[in-house]
Amino acid sequence: MRTLIENAAISTVDPVGTEYRSGYVLVEDARIAAVGVGRAELPADTRIDAGGCLVTPALVNTHHHLYQWATRGMAADSTLFEWLVRLYPVWGRLDADITHTAASAGLARLALSGCGTVADHHYVFPRDGGDQLAALVSATHRIGLRAQLVRGSMDRGESAGGLPPDHLVEDTETALLGTEQAIDDHHDPAPDARVRIAAGPCSPFTVTEKLLIGAAELARRRGIRLHTHLAETLDEQHQCLAETGRSPAEYAADLGWLGQDVWLAHTVHLDSGAVRRLGDTGTGSAHCPTSNGRLGTGIAPVRELLDAGVPVGLGVDGAASNESGGLGEELHQALLQARQRGGPRALAVREALYLGTMGGARCLGRQDEIGSLEPGKLADLAVWRLDGLAHAGIEDPVAALVLGATPPVELLLVGGETVVDRGELRTADEAALAAQLRAASARLKEASR
Repeated sequence: MRTLIENAAISTVDPVGTEYRSGYVLVEDARIAAVGVGRAELPADTRIDAGGCLVTPALVNTHHHLYQWATRGMAADSTLFEWLVRLYPVWGRLDADITHTAASAGLARLALSGCGTVADHHYVFPRDGGDQLAALVSATHRIGLRAQLVRGSMDRGESAGGLPPDHLVEDTETALLGTEQAIDDHHDPAPDARVRIAAGPCSPFTVTEKLLIGAAELARRRGIRLHTHLAETLDEQHQCLAETGRSPAEYAADLGWLGQDVWLAHTVHLDSGAVRRLGDTGTGSAHCPTSNGRLGTGIAPVRELLDAGVPVGLGVDGAASNESGGLGEELHQALLQARQRGGPRALAVREALYLGTMGGARCLGRQDEIGSLEPGKLADLAVWRLDGLAHAGIEDPVAALVLGATPPVELLLVGGETVVDRGELRTADEAALAAQLRAASARLKEASR
């Protein structure tokens, strides 16, 4: 099948930043066959007139917790540690049905905000919670996005100085075996993979050194990527220094947690030496501006990270710390926070788009497959409608996307398959998803009382 999207502004996010005021993208089955300027005299089974629209690569979400869609709006005025202590007991009542329902709703929201790939960090495995990873995989297939499912883990409960209640953590061996089983059951190394697995001990204050070292060894033995939270808050910084005598970044380095196969969530509190070390090792950073703002954790040094050569992508983070749950607005928030920290030249509009596309693809090790509009790459693309009242008169379409209100998604293709069309989700019924989420959220909160 050949689909031709024409008469649109094009931002390819390719290595030289190719853009067209009016051009086309030809999709053949699951891949991009051609991108060019002007009108294409090419045969196609379907022709889409995208006048008034901007075509970009589909956005890449580098950090999320989909299960948290069932607990939005709680602990609304809390610090991160307070928020976690309030929510851990609720998450301890998760079952596979609730996780599937929450993930389906979260994935739908991501799709409607232009996102084609999501890295979901799932680290809560209640003893009677059923198959949590299978619930996430089925939700991914239901909505039609790509997923890098991070098999998370916690083995340091309250009795060992951690934050989670003891009943919600696994022992180290169980966590490592669970990660290995997730790889066996779900990881697809193929270039067009819909589901891949990564190893993801949750954070320095919820896991032991033994688990961090064991997970890194396991991941490298099996050829998968590594992900964890790091340097998110000053509380974490102080605790890490008190317990280990090292900053979070120094601690990660000593345990083998820096490298081209690692991306870290948040990285808000880094000194200049840590920034250089991430750049020198090729370690990625998942920048989550709205969540960091919601929890008041600080502003990540994005300009410094980019200048050091760090792969930086954008993350929504869990919907319990970013109730909007969309990725499109993170382009806007990333730009605003960078400029609040470093002035008006700290992040350009095209750099913000790069973070949300190719930057994210680099974090996930998928830069050869997604993240830009180039022939041979997977046909993951977003068509944004910019001819309405919210964007009328903004001559530069990329500036309209990044600086203006998040535009409606006219079309979202993932692997050439339609997920969103004319602003509506085509893979599931939005009203049904909302009703199912309301019921699941109510059941979870009732069970935790």
